[in-house]
Amino acid sequence: MNVVTAAEMRQIDQDTIEGIGIPGIVLMETAGNEIVRVIERHYSTAQRIGIFVGKGNNGGDGLVIARQLAHTGRDVSVFLVSPAESFTGEARTNLDIARNLGLKIEEIQADFAFLDTLHCDLLIDAIFGTGLHGNVRDPIANIINAINDLSIPILSVDLPSGLDADTGHPLSTCIQAGRTVTIGLPKRGLLLHPGAELAGELEIVDIGFPQQVIDTQNIKVNWTTEKDAAEWLPSRTPASHKGSYGRVLVVAGSTGMTGAAALASEAALRVGAGLVTLAIPNSLNPILEVKLSEVMTLPLPETEEGSLAVSASTPILEFAEKTKSVIAIGPGLSQHPETVALVHQLINENRKRDLDLRMVVDADGLNALSQATELISSLGEEAVLTPHLGEMARLTDTPIPSLATDRISIAEKFAQKHNVTLVLKGAPTITSDPNGNTWINSTGNPGMATAGMGDVLTGIIAGLMAQNVSSETAAVLGVYLHGLAGDITAEAVGMHGLIAGDVLRSVPQAITSILPN
Repeated sequence: MNVVTAAEMRQIDQDTIEGIGIPGIVLMETAGNEIVRVIERHYSTAQRIGIFVGKGNNGGDGLVIARQLAHTGRDVSVFLVSPAESFTGEARTNLDIARNLGLKIEEIQADFAFLDTLHCDLLIDAIFGTGLHGNVRDPIANIINAINDLSIPILSVDLPSGLDADTGHPLSTCIQAGRTVTIGLPKRGLLLHPGAELAGELEIVDIGFPQQVIDTQNIKVNWTTEKDAAEWLPSRTPASHKGSYGRVLVVAGSTGMTGAAALASEAALRVGAGLVTLAIPNSLNPILEVKLSEVMTLPLPETEEGSLAVSASTPILEFAEKTKSVIAIGPGLSQHPETVALVHQLINENRKRDLDLRMVVDADGLNALSQATELISSLGEEAVLTPHLGEMARLTDTPIPSLATDRISIAEKFAQKHNVTLVLKGAPTITSDPNGNTWINSTGNPGMATAGMGDVLTGIIAGLMAQNVSSETAAVLGVYLHGLAGDITAEAVGMHGLIAGDVLRSVPQAITSILPN
């Protein structure tokens, strides 16, 4: 599903009105009707409803909602946060209609002390939409704060008033909604934190923007939905065998970090790869032979500290080339200088010998790359990098706070600059490909903020790539399935104490839950 900036949404709205000929008043009426349906579904017992209305189109939507709710017999009060004479266009038209119908309308710009004694079952926020520029100023800022202080459920129209539609950051102050009903398409700020928290439960209503108008915007940012994921799942045929679903070579593990190697290896199998081999330091092979039943091992030369030695490069490349394996490199690998040199050599040799081996690079693989960033562009467009913000900071030599302010743009620029697919892990995870397409993930939960989750994700992405899923699709789908497995696990056992192994075991269920009937 497309995700828009405020400017893109305004252009879609304008082109629909001026180019297609659907009047703005019709779009406003449709939006109001659709939001009333949401209210009836979730707040069916709410009889006393207060609607806070601004002077723009968002307020016009609120006035349509007020009229339609009053028509159902509810006790509706409309509170204008701007003087009535400042209303123009469709908002003015709907204000006049509401007055002609005798709705209770009150201007509260000067005095809103009465809010402390307001008795309502539901409050509807229709103050600001995507057209807000700059910080919210008084007295409206004070009104918003007063609304937030009330112990009454709040539903926001399009987005919480005071939220930056593009970044998800409050513009000085912001409504804290329990539910937001956004119109047409989701706005970036509703999916990014803290905007996602301020919006509460998010619903999207279709009001008839023509797809041909949306397509003209060439929107590059998307929200991964279950429908997308179901379409991307690799199929399995009756006459297949383990060789039909590809091979993964996991280059991982060191003394004290065998768990990361095991999790990544098992995850590749859980997502459907046919054969998985773990390249491991020789002394750790007995441990992994016991720990893993279905994963094969490739014991290799090691350093004195129990990490892979640089001399392991030749057998790794020979094995991967012979078996046509996708390489997942990094989980628990260590930052030993010789192991860092191994990562560099694998990338250099893959390029020099034109092996075209597809790689997923994570954890200590990324830390090794941060010491030779010129190698990133040598990985090729089939490569996937999966950093969290700390690893991204090292890769780009940028402070974490600077990265956190606009993760979408940062991911887009990095992926295009280095011609790779980048999975920037976080809440939510952002995936960008070399062609400028970006996906915001819609699954996952705070219980997944624990050790080993990234290792599971690495294996899932590599396992999908082994099944002939393109690198960019495997990354987006892998992130979605990983989060969905986490959600399924949290539903069963709760978020406290949820561990990576739990999520690993839920991957097949996550796949099954979205398979087409």
